[in-house]
Amino acid sequence: MTSFNSIYQHAVEQKGSEANVKTIINGRYSYTPPTITDPSNITDDRYLSTMSLRIFRAGLKHSLVDAKWPAFEKSFHGFNILGNAHLSDDAIAEHMKNTDLIRHLGKLKAIRINAGMILRASDEHGSFANFMNQWPEDDVVGLWAYLKKHGAQLGGNSGANVLRMTGKDTFMFTNDVVTALKARLIVDKSPTSKRDLLAVQEKFNQWKEESGWSLADISLLLALTVG
Repeated sequence: MTSFNSIYQHAVEQKGSEANVKTIINGRYSYTPPTITDPSNITDDRYLSTMSLRIFRAGLKHSLVDAKWPAFEKSFHGFNILGNAHLSDDAIAEHMKNTDLIRHLGKLKAIRINAGMILRASDEHGSFANFMNQWPEDDVVGLWAYLKKHGAQLGGNSGANVLRMTGKDTFMFTNDVVTALKARLIVDKSPTSKRDLLAVQEKFNQWKEESGWSLADISLLLALTVG
């Protein structure tokens, strides 16, 4: 059984000292956008904006998308949930003509679908923030699956990225993390099947219990073991 301590010691060996590991862990990049100042109380419109930002960033230079985001905020009325959940096909067609936006039909349609997902969860739980905050962190892969099933363009690493961007603790399947998991015989390929995802979740739960570290920091620690 791979222990947290064995991973930690391996990372120390790779990076030269405990001080170096701690410096990297403590200084890791913050994924939370500057517009989100309190991850525990994010409004529904900010969830939709952040989801959409992640979706449009995928495959494109982030700075390009970020520069256009004020135009998206204006065109989609501050990502108002009710209005965007009922966005008509004609309205989407008009957005496709707007040169201030990134005109990708599938991603524009995803705004409507994801607004609907947020609206339904908000109606049931009082807000989408409540829904997200109540989801147990020992089943983060289940939350990924929910976003993929009920939303749009949120498969692969996009769901996990949205969680990071909105302050929900999660691990990530970067190339280095997958390499580290394979080296420990937890998976033999990038985890996509339900069985592999649950196996990884079980190990992260174990390491979190052993260490008291967040899933995000354990994920980064794993990546540090890769030379």
